[in-house]
Amino acid sequence: MADLAAHIIVHGKVHGVCFRASTQTKALEFNLTGSVRNLSNGTVEVHAEGSRDSIEKLIKWCQKGPPLAKVSRCDLNWITPKVINEFRLL
Repeated sequence: MADLAAHIIVHGKVHGVCFRASTQTKALEFNLTGSVRNLSNGTVEVHAEGSRDSIEKLIKWCQKGPPLAKVSRCDLNWITPKVINEFRLL
């Protein structure tokens, strides 16, 4: 079971820049489970579960994102894990 979970909303130029696929790659690299999806308001929503250290690495990565992204801010809430067994693109 995951130690912690984080709900992250990423603001800025984050659609059409491979943000979701890149987030999934990083999450898997950091041994996280969860999901990532584009929201209709132009943000990206990330749900990540795992160790605090791994989630913090993903948060730091989300603050910059892939090369074509222009992240203006990340909203973060620590939440109860849902016990997800993979990292999905939604």
